[in-house]
Amino acid sequence: MKEITADVLVVGGGLGGVAAALAALRAGRTVVLTEEFDWIGGQLTSQAVPPDEHSWVEQFGVTASYRALRDGIRDYYRRYYPLTDAARRWVHLNPGAGGVSRLCHEPAVAKAVLEAMLQPYRGGGRLRVLQPWRATAAESDGDRVTSVTGRHRDTGEQTVVTARYVLDATETGELLPLTGTEYVTGFESQDDTGEPSAPATAQPANMQAVSVCFAIDHVDGDHTIDRPNSYGFWRAYTPPFWGGPLLSWRSPHPRTLEISERSFTPNPDDDPLGVVADQRLNPGDANLWTFRRIAARNLFTPGAYASDISLVNWPMIDYFEAPVIDVPDADEQLARARELSMSVLYWLQTEAPRPDGGTGFPGLRLRGDVTGGGDGLAQAPYVRESRRILADYTIVEQDLSHAVRGDKGSVTYADSVGVGMYRIDLHPSTGGDTYIDVPSSPFQIPLGALLPRRVENLLPAAKNLGTTHITNGCYRLHPVEWNIGEAAGALAAFCLNEGTTPRAVREDPSRLADFQSRLTADGVELAWPDVTAY
Repeated sequence: MKEITADVLVVGGGLGGVAAALAALRAGRTVVLTEEFDWIGGQLTSQAVPPDEHSWVEQFGVTASYRALRDGIRDYYRRYYPLTDAARRWVHLNPGAGGVSRLCHEPAVAKAVLEAMLQPYRGGGRLRVLQPWRATAAESDGDRVTSVTGRHRDTGEQTVVTARYVLDATETGELLPLTGTEYVTGFESQDDTGEPSAPATAQPANMQAVSVCFAIDHVDGDHTIDRPNSYGFWRAYTPPFWGGPLLSWRSPHPRTLEISERSFTPNPDDDPLGVVADQRLNPGDANLWTFRRIAARNLFTPGAYASDISLVNWPMIDYFEAPVIDVPDADEQLARARELSMSVLYWLQTEAPRPDGGTGFPGLRLRGDVTGGGDGLAQAPYVRESRRILADYTIVEQDLSHAVRGDKGSVTYADSVGVGMYRIDLHPSTGGDTYIDVPSSPFQIPLGALLPRRVENLLPAAKNLGTTHITNGCYRLHPVEWNIGEAAGALAAFCLNEGTTPRAVREDPSRLADFQSRLTADGVELAWPDVTAY
């Protein structure tokens, strides 16, 4: 069994994990970063989800390092892709011209840029990446985690990593049960949180749907896959709140819950330069093909792309049959989620209604080469909701809901370590609940939400901070996760450099001000200008 020592161990190489590692490395610390899947980047890469971002992302409201990631993705396209002259001149280049985001792109590009951001530290010997690697056990001494043991996915080789700070940047908060850190899952009760959207009693097994995304294009020929074994089940599946079968163009509108019908037009002859991706004005999902399109063929020189590429993260692939956290059959449930996605693809190819009155789009081709998944789907499931620490401060709905706060805006935290913005966006959940989607005000990230109530040297660095089931809905998106991870990595390094502790930083105004100054110097915004909710 190998043994490695570092100042900071970051378990999980998603967006929060990469940001945490970079922050600790910038501050001069040694880091071990681990990742379970073949690609670092989490929801942006191995899960194949284009970035969900707020309306002001091109001007403010993200950290400098997150902006460097976005700029790097655009620079990569300009350097290596055969863009048209007009696309190359497009300041805010959106390679997919998708409606969900101002930067829809192929996941492998983000992976390349993230690897480049880390490479100088790997070359300099201060960063070691263990991949593909998953934590299997942990050791603690009182209220401190002393080491984490994990296993290489392919070789089975075990490694023990000892570090002074351990950051949990996994997609599901995997270190929390391994280290005995107190946490919560699912819905909290209204008695516990006072949240208007919470149920009367706690529902720990009621969690948001997971989704296994996939990429498709539309070309000549018949590319129909074999009929999935569970296709008959999913073809007949009719959730009570859906307004019809799950496999259809009809589903509840997340914001109004009215049953609405989406359109689907592969390769529309649209002008990608004219796409306005602003969820404040329009959620962008009326045409599912362009909703999360990640390559718009008309932005590239003629013949470079035979088709657009569209990323399928649509309502009908949401798997809300059962939770995948703290259940004995998690692997089985994730396999069923993958079967659902394959069934959706088969339905699209064979039975989906076409505008011309026919059925099926056999020209749809699964692009596993784009997502890197061995079965043609994304490598990893998109897990929207993690285990969450019981924190010194828990962010609740009434901190940022526009219906509660009105023109006052969100609660201002004296211990802010960053900012974020997204609607409170909850997908259907395993308890049978439909969407919860309500306006929120631009919000801050309080340091208290990064501090477990007892454990001293474990910090959340992703979706596992001190939110509730409700507020997880707006703290789980790409730029917020990055900011959470960056703050956690910076905090660990600050405490090591200053000989203090995370809780002491929060409780001492002088130390807190010093830490916030360090964050600001690194390009972390701590407050919003005067902008409104949506």
